[in-house]
Amino acid sequence: MPLTPDQISAFDEDGYLIVRGLFDSEEMRIVREAAKVDPAFKRHAHDLKDTKEGVAKLVLWNHAGQNVFGTMARLPRIVDSMEQLLRDEVYHYHSKMSIKEPRTGGSWEWHQDYGYWYLNGCLYPDMGSALIAIDPNTQENGCLQLLKGSHHMGRIEHGRYGHQTGADPERVDAARKLMDLVYAELDPGDVLYFHSNTLHCSAANRSPDPRWSLLCCYNTRHNDPYKSSHHPGYEKLEKNDDDALRSLGVELFGDDTEFWDPKQDATVGDES
Repeated sequence: MPLTPDQISAFDEDGYLIVRGLFDSEEMRIVREAAKVDPAFKRHAHDLKDTKEGVAKLVLWNHAGQNVFGTMARLPRIVDSMEQLLRDEVYHYHSKMSIKEPRTGGSWEWHQDYGYWYLNGCLYPDMGSALIAIDPNTQENGCLQLLKGSHHMGRIEHGRYGHQTGADPERVDAARKLMDLVYAELDPGDVLYFHSNTLHCSAANRSPDPRWSLLCCYNTRHNDPYKSSHHPGYEKLEKNDDDALRSLGVELFGDDTEFWDPKQDATVGDES
């Protein structure tokens, strides 16, 4: 179903929107099974240390293929909503799995996604992400935290903190005194949409439970990058039928999938 005017208005004002139960239990069973058994998530996971030497794992790919995860990124219920929120046709910029293992999963420093994507030649922050909870996302296992309305600040400076790129701590501290902190606690199948300039972070996972979250990231057609980078330029996104996940079943990544290598990413640099 399309988003309502009230939902779009809330996203414009707050910089994020949570849609509960966008995927049902059978769909999430398919996604969770694929995520837990696909060897690609072990082979291509990169460890990114936080400032406290905790380790967050990230697996990232550009192309939305015919596997479970590419299918997710091309479902109309995700893509059509993002086009409503960003007011333009969108294309798949990349997808990634954020993995926090039980008791050892590290934190993500405060940042804006446009703090990275700006460096890739995107002139406007007209970009966004859809985070789909694979496992329950709770405060205990390090769910996403957002500063409500922080996207209105525009892009702020980013630097290196631990092995991650993060936002200027002085400016983040000032923003936290003025803006509400939101914990995006999600059940499997819930979706969090957030603007590329919304400040967000997540704490370490000190619980006995894993926290896997799939993020499908999109750019607008009018924001086609003016220079090449490790993420793609505009390419028309072929949407699936909304029932495609059920008909596909547990389809894993193919051998031809190209995964992110931080050594080729100018927004990460040599420290990774």
